[in-house]
Amino acid sequence: MDWLRNVEKHTAKVWVGVAVTSTLVGLLFDYLGVPAGWILAGILVSATVAVVKSEELHLNRHFFNFCRGFIGVLAGMPLISASLSDIARFILPGIFTSLVTVGIGLGGGLLLAHSQKEISKETGILSMLAGGASVMPFLAKEVGADFRYVALSQYLRLLAVSVSLPLITHLFAPHVDPALTASPYSKTWWSLVLVLLIAAFGERFGRFFKIPTPSVFGPLVLMVIIGLLLPHADYTPPNAVRYMAFMAIGWMCGGGLSVAALKLFAKQLPATVVFILVLIGGCAASAWPLTKWLGISYFEGYLATTPGALDTVLALTSEGASGPVVVTVQLIRLIFVLLLAGYVPALLRLLARRRA
Repeated sequence: MDWLRNVEKHTAKVWVGVAVTSTLVGLLFDYLGVPAGWILAGILVSATVAVVKSEELHLNRHFFNFCRGFIGVLAGMPLISASLSDIARFILPGIFTSLVTVGIGLGGGLLLAHSQKEISKETGILSMLAGGASVMPFLAKEVGADFRYVALSQYLRLLAVSVSLPLITHLFAPHVDPALTASPYSKTWWSLVLVLLIAAFGERFGRFFKIPTPSVFGPLVLMVIIGLLLPHADYTPPNAVRYMAFMAIGWMCGGGLSVAALKLFAKQLPATVVFILVLIGGCAASAWPLTKWLGISYFEGYLATTPGALDTVLALTSEGASGPVVVTVQLIRLIFVLLLAGYVPALLRLLARRRA
């Protein structure tokens, strides 16, 4: 037990150093006006530590879910003020982006399986489908695919999207005047208590009602329900809490950049990376027609179509004061992809019969 206490003490020291350094870097980026500065600070600091130590930094699950709860709260706030007609007009664009993403995933997965004989068609498709990365390995195991490879490729895709998002969106992120995005209502003690409760118990709510990605969408749905039932209150989390949540997203992204994590399935890595880049590029291209269709900025269109990294997307959405389009389109695509994933074997059998 002494060695276990020493390990826990060592880990605590590492995380204290990461937290303090990330805060200092975040304050610097905030002073310089760097978009998504707090997320970038978390990525840079945690990635540096993970690479130097040659091991992944694992966030406490309960703490991370608590932080994700605040991201869900922030993501749900634009939906409170949005009318049903506004949300309804996002349904067709959401289906359009879903079809594009699924089409790229299906085609890329089949090509991946064709180029790498060790990879089955089921494995290739599930590894390339964007969305629901946390449940894809479980679905892969159920349908007889190689869940280890699916987990690796989904992990690499999330890593690539998560790390690149703050860097890419920096190029076209709008300048947001805090005075224009401030709530017209005053903060109350009970609204703050409700926000804390939503962040703490939103995941349980999501799991109880079987909501996809419950740690994010559970708090999001709760925030919308409470916001509609109890309007005229400012539910914006305090800045310190928001910054903590943003840094936690960065720690999750950067903390996984260990050398050991990239050695697994090294033979398939080049082909996997190529198909991941094609997927990201295809989704980025699909954002252009979305901007014309809905009259939104490319910043919003890119965030709405990016293949995964939902936590980072929602955090950037909040920082860029985007409307409900990002959350709505991402949610539609997530549901679409998760429904399709379970039918991959049946779909492959159907394709085989048509070829025969």
